[in-house]
Amino acid sequence: MTQQAAVLGSPISHSLSPTLHRAAYVALGLDWVYTAIEVQEDELAAFVATLDSSWVGLSLTMPLKEVAFNVATEVDQVAKKVRSINTLLRTDNGWLGTNTDVFGIVQALSGVQIGDGLASAVILGAGATARSAVAALSQLNAKSVKVAARRPEQVQDLIALADEFGLNAQSLSWEPEAGALDAEVVISTLPGEAGSGWAQIAHQATGALLDAAYHPWPTPLAAHWSNTRIASGRDMLIWQAAEQVRLMTGLPAPVQAMRASLPVSSD
Repeated sequence: MTQQAAVLGSPISHSLSPTLHRAAYVALGLDWVYTAIEVQEDELAAFVATLDSSWVGLSLTMPLKEVAFNVATEVDQVAKKVRSINTLLRTDNGWLGTNTDVFGIVQALSGVQIGDGLASAVILGAGATARSAVAALSQLNAKSVKVAARRPEQVQDLIALADEFGLNAQSLSWEPEAGALDAEVVISTLPGEAGSGWAQIAHQATGALLDAAYHPWPTPLAAHWSNTRIASGRDMLIWQAAEQVRLMTGLPAPVQAMRASLPVSSD
């Protein structure tokens, strides 16, 4: 029986996940199938119920990362805490919900020489990716984080989550001010153009940037960043997909083959 996996979400036609996972299967010598399927929030449970035993895993993108809790028969601790499931894995008892976005962020940061013991960090935005960023900073033993987002209630939710992870967290004004980006790392979870205001002070930044956006690239924030220590959403995407491959196949992910499969530019 041919093993199957897929990425689900809406819209889904732009997803690079099929390219990454199929490249991994080729490199690993697996005759597996990986597809992209348009699935809305209210369709997820019914879709998963139709899957037979040939299905080993599902990658989830927006808007399914929260509704997936209604489908998973068990959820690991990290996914529970960040309230975001981006991977469903077939088990003997049903489906295990987990989150490889956190792994993707940690690995993307390691690519810009961010290691254990971060003294300071800034997160722009306060949605699901920002929650995963908090977990990633915790794994890197970060000490403090400042959060800026349009909606104050979201900022407070993220600060509360950071407290749960043992981080000293505080809010940062949404209006860019001199020195606001002074931190060892800035993680922007904003859509590309939404970071335009922050681009005005990007030349003042002192640390590294992880910009979760990747299309089009560079974002205004990345284009104006003060140095070349920049990781993009493509880096996150590759690493979170690599962890999904490892979890679904039980084999080490061929990261270089996966990276080489992507188009040179996603503009």
